[in-house]
Amino acid sequence: MNLKETTRELNNFAKNVIKISKENLKKRGYKGKSKNVTGGLERSLSYNLKVSPNSFQLQFLYNDYGEYVDAGVDGVKKRHGQRKYKLPTFKYKSGGGKQGLKGMPPTSSILKWVNKRGLRLRNKETGQFMKGGQQSLAFVIARSIFQKGFKPSYFFSDAFDKAFKKIDKKLIEKYALDVEAFLDYTLPTK
Repeated sequence: MNLKETTRELNNFAKNVIKISKENLKKRGYKGKSKNVTGGLERSLSYNLKVSPNSFQLQFLYNDYGEYVDAGVDGVKKRHGQRKYKLPTFKYKSGGGKQGLKGMPPTSSILKWVNKRGLRLRNKETGQFMKGGQQSLAFVIARSIFQKGFKPSYFFSDAFDKAFKKIDKKLIEKYALDVEAFLDYTLPTK
């Protein structure tokens, strides 16, 4: 059976989820600024679709840390409550373990973020920018994230939910068209 219409609708659904996810990344950061500073997470968003006559498989892909950005992470001193969509509760803790992130986030990743944002430390007395200040700033930010965590952005989960609410009827209609075409092709006419 040819599932051309069903495949087209599933592709449209996946593209819509990715489009909305990218929009969410651009507007769900700190104080309305983009969460998409380096662009790595946005560029990594993609999907794989495999359609067979009696099943389909749709897989969304993005960088590993995207899961943490979507679901948020609790710090060792601050919790962000129950997550929507039954997302896992990730948390920083000194021992790691189930759903636990061991140690502070890597300062190398945060340093890239600091440099992209153009953040620098100044000396209080002279007002001059400090040499090596970005590395120190990255460490301070990493320590703050370790202690306080960060709120869920739901950049992907909200996008999936929004697109999924629209696909139900469309997918059923497209699958029905494919079945009808299959029956017209295979059943003998009188």
